[in-house]
Amino acid sequence: MDFIKQLYYKYRNFILYGIIGGFCATLDFVIYSGLCYVNMNHLWANIISTHCGIFCSFLLNRSYNFKVKDKTGLRFLSFYIIGLIGLALSEGLLFLMVNMAGWNKYIAKFITVFVVAVFQFVLNKFVTFNTSKNER
Repeated sequence: MDFIKQLYYKYRNFILYGIIGGFCATLDFVIYSGLCYVNMNHLWANIISTHCGIFCSFLLNRSYNFKVKDKTGLRFLSFYIIGLIGLALSEGLLFLMVNMAGWNKYIAKFITVFVVAVFQFVLNKFVTFNTSKNER
């Protein structure tokens, strides 16, 4: 049982980030799918849905995962910039998969969510929500 506790505490942020990310990714995908369903271009739909996911993820990760409430504006700016980098990566992947390779736009979006999530977790953990012992 101690081994499981050790694993949990070691990977707690990653586990919670995954749970929160799953919720926000689902929100992103549902909005994306709805916008595509009403014939919005998939790249524009991705921009809108990704922004919804970014805002949702910041609020939930700030409050429940990393539990840092100081420097909110600066942390949001950092999170948002990382989100925009992820959005650029997502847009590039969607363009390649859908426009160049002819993949289904829903499958392509589903795949990009996972690729971008790992990238953003690493940056957000060590940049946005990093709290050194000197700050505490």
